[in-house]
Amino acid sequence: MISEALLPEFDHEMANTRKTLERCPAEKFAFQPHAKSFTMGSLATHIANMAGWATDALDKESFDVAPVGAPPYKDEPAKTTQELLERFDKGVAQARAALAESSDEHLLKPWSLLAGGQNIFTMPRVAVLRSMILSHIIHHRGQLTVYLRLNDIPVPALYGPSADESM
Repeated sequence: MISEALLPEFDHEMANTRKTLERCPAEKFAFQPHAKSFTMGSLATHIANMAGWATDALDKESFDVAPVGAPPYKDEPAKTTQELLERFDKGVAQARAALAESSDEHLLKPWSLLAGGQNIFTMPRVAVLRSMILSHIIHHRGQLTVYLRLNDIPVPALYGPSADESM
């Protein structure tokens, strides 16, 4: 089954992501390495919320980031590291359960991302999970490790030892 193949990767990446989020101190949430960059708090919040997006991709047919007649999607910023982790843990638990229950047939059904009712893309749910959830989280987690380094916060070992810790 597809879900059985994805779950070990999901678990590994979510554990690495949690290790990274744990390092984000609330007193550094306002840190911004460049005017065009997220603040640390905004980037960490975005990452924490993405885990829950997997549940939407599995439970809904589509998601509209800017629905006509309604406010656009917005990440409500976490105020503390604990809130960040609670949000992440809740999203991970729900996503993992939804993935574990998903049949191959369901994972191969199309899912669409919309903006103002217009289709941005449509792809099988399994591709959404792999690219728009896992790869997206990994991408932003990499950015977050740079923020940690710039603030002299030890970077966790993720795929091997980091300069700050061995495996």
